[in-house]
Amino acid sequence: MATDTISDAAGAEQLAHDKQMIARGRAARSVPWRSGVLAMVVLAGVVTAVVKLSTVMSSESASSRMTHTITRSDLVVTVTSQGLVESSENTEIKCQVRGRNAVLWIVESGTTVKPGDELVRIDSLFLQEQIDERTKYAHWSQSAADRSAATAARATLAVSEYEQGRYISEVMSLEKDLVIAEAALKTAVNRLSHTRVMARSKYISELEVEEKTFAVQQATLNVELNRTQLDVLKRFTKKEQSQTLSGELKAIKATHKANAERATADASRRDRALDEVQYCVVKAPRGGLVIHPSAANWESGPIAEGTRVYKDQIMLLMPDLSRMQVKVGINESVVDRVKVGQKVSVKLADMTLEGTVSSVASITKPAGWWTANEVNYDTMISLPAGHGLRPGMSAETEVTIASYKDVLTIPVAAVVESGDDHFCWVQTAEGPKRRPLKIGDSNGIFIVVDQGLAEGDEVILNPIAFGEPELADSEPANESESGKAPPESNVKK
Repeated sequence: MATDTISDAAGAEQLAHDKQMIARGRAARSVPWRSGVLAMVVLAGVVTAVVKLSTVMSSESASSRMTHTITRSDLVVTVTSQGLVESSENTEIKCQVRGRNAVLWIVESGTTVKPGDELVRIDSLFLQEQIDERTKYAHWSQSAADRSAATAARATLAVSEYEQGRYISEVMSLEKDLVIAEAALKTAVNRLSHTRVMARSKYISELEVEEKTFAVQQATLNVELNRTQLDVLKRFTKKEQSQTLSGELKAIKATHKANAERATADASRRDRALDEVQYCVVKAPRGGLVIHPSAANWESGPIAEGTRVYKDQIMLLMPDLSRMQVKVGINESVVDRVKVGQKVSVKLADMTLEGTVSSVASITKPAGWWTANEVNYDTMISLPAGHGLRPGMSAETEVTIASYKDVLTIPVAAVVESGDDHFCWVQTAEGPKRRPLKIGDSNGIFIVVDQGLAEGDEVILNPIAFGEPELADSEPANESESGKAPPESNVKK
């Protein structure tokens, strides 16, 4: 029974709430035009207030411009650049292995090592294969060289053998045959004479005379043949044989020289491969800090395990921490004012040091999008030893390129440039008046005034923001608004 009573009460409350919401909705729909009119009236009031406030502020700004009083002071002109600390003397750890070989292990950058510690291990499998191959070729080449050396020695002996042995023997043999032939001819002639005597006495027939005559002719031809052979041997055969043997000797010597050079080359390749095997394990030549070169020096990204390196590639650097420097880029607009020997304030993370300009590059790399199209010249600034400097530290350098004592200065914001002319506005009793200027050096905040202003003049800061004041056409270029003498020179006498 109690539960039913609670439910009836809740239902009554919900019904009353719904009726109230319906009534509010009807009232809101009945007066939409009243709300719109009210909003327009409020907006018009706000606009009127803003216009009045703007007019008041504009009049106040026009009547109270910001000014700066011209005074004498010291002016220091500096060039500020960002750079990194590095060592001016680095021991370069280069790859001494030919070809492109994989790095098996490399020490971490920033590690301090002792002399003889391992720095890099390079894969030597290819070199081992080269050693085996070159050793085989070296043996083959040496064998060919040895054979050609023996052949050359025999050819050398063959020349002496012919000229001092076989030739003399052949000459003696032909001379002996000639003597025998001449004796046989003489015998045949004697026999022919005897046969003819016997034939006249009718002891022998004419046939035997003819036979002896033929024997004489044959002996004569035999003598001439031996003489001719001896003459050919002395005049032609000797020269021909000597040239043949000499030519063969030269050819054999040339072949031997080629074989010997091939053997030397193959042995050199083998020995070089044997030497390169020891370079596959790179050790520290001295103790100290070891760092990885920057990506720009690597040209192909940092070296890590698996990276292939080539001969003479810089793998690591060991900087001399006692000879540190900062490398910065000086813009082309002021590089001609930066000289070797100028003092530099170098700001590091936790200290400020005094450095010296040690070198300024005479040429620069081409500018591009990676340099924001700015042309900068590499400038080295040497730092004092010690102070715990390490390569890679960021540094802000400030090079003092000029210093002026007791000069008139004007804020940069007060000077307007028009072509090659410069001018400012001076606040006078009659109002702002334009004043031509001759200016000098600037540090980006103040400019040295050479002519056009005097000490105590008040110049308007950023006059363009207030609109151009009325020009005084009668204002002389070198006189102040009060008719005073031309402003004094910039440098106090």
